[in-house]
Amino acid sequence: MTVSVKTYRMSMSSDTKLIHRVEKFLQKVNKDAHLDEIQLNKLLISTTEAVNNAIFHGNKSDLRKKVYLSCELSRERMILRVRDSGGGFDPNKIGNPLSDSNLLRESGRGIFLMKTLMDKVEYHFSKRGSEVVMTLLLIK
Repeated sequence: MTVSVKTYRMSMSSDTKLIHRVEKFLQKVNKDAHLDEIQLNKLLISTTEAVNNAIFHGNKSDLRKKVYLSCELSRERMILRVRDSGGGFDPNKIGNPLSDSNLLRESGRGIFLMKTLMDKVEYHFSKRGSEVVMTLLLIK
């Protein structure tokens, strides 16, 4: 049995003023995915957080650097990748934003949201940059 996978791609400059493009990209993907409102909102929040992290932390808001998004869509799952030019980080050193010592911190919530909303979150680091890979299992 052959599994049909459709791939979507986009790139953008590391400018938070362009973040609205992420929503347009995901709306385009959703024309084929037919996500319900809950799944679409999970995807929008997680992807926006990943792109913001790529802009601020990975690319240090350098407008010359790009953020790359790709989405692989099959019947069973959606795999979204967000890649930047950054050197990476240790995901285990990101504190829990719900602990008393982190409640007032301004950072650290994006990764928590991605892990909470998506079915699987992985990180890949190489000389080319950092990549977060998020999987959303599709309800059919």
